[in-house]
Amino acid sequence: MPPALIAYGRLILDSLRDLAPIILVVGFFQIIVLQQPFPDLGRILFGLGAVVLGLALFIRGLEIGLFPIGESMAGAFAKKGNVWWLLAFAFALGFGTTVAEPALIAVAGEAASVKAAEGALGADEASQARYALGLRYTVAISVGAALVLGVLRILQGWPIQYLIIGGYILIVVLTQFAPREIIGIAYDSGGVTTSTITVPLVTALGIGLSTVIKGRNPLIDGFGLIAFASLTPILFVLLYGMVV
Repeated sequence: MPPALIAYGRLILDSLRDLAPIILVVGFFQIIVLQQPFPDLGRILFGLGAVVLGLALFIRGLEIGLFPIGESMAGAFAKKGNVWWLLAFAFALGFGTTVAEPALIAVAGEAASVKAAEGALGADEASQARYALGLRYTVAISVGAALVLGVLRILQGWPIQYLIIGGYILIVVLTQFAPREIIGIAYDSGGVTTSTITVPLVTALGIGLSTVIKGRNPLIDGFGLIAFASLTPILFVLLYGMVV
């Protein structure tokens, strides 16, 4: 059997193993607790197979595509010696990946629909689309700013704990002044930004930079950008709610 086929077979088995707890939980509660058969079992099994295959291909794509290109570009910018180009790349990477994040698109659309249903927003599609787009751009800009801050931390060797603690103190303060209806959306925005598209490229950026820069440890300095990418959207969306 060709080695490539064996490798993909192992990836599929690994994906199935990772999904096994979810399958067991759903099966237990459906069959043992609810004591009901699965509706349209064939369709469910087909969907499960698609998820397993998709997860395997996604992981393989990260290994051969996103991680290497992210690390190599970060290293190339660091070797170039121009900090401003590196910071511009970090901001553009954070903004671009976040705007395309499916989870953020879904949350922004749902937030616009709920606000329209409550009368806080126009019921027409144009008003909802503008609000959702504004929310997405706000979060995307915040993640771009987070990566700029994270890159500066790697370059300067700043302790991450003080930046994180200071950021969350600011979040607690802003929460007292922000409109109540935006608080939940803001806190959720910090979670949806760190999803399928953003995380691999952001992680690759941090590891690539800390590998190339002399005196930096990839294990100590290469990680932590995701924490900034989760923190700054909360700040920016709270401010967005206070202004808009």
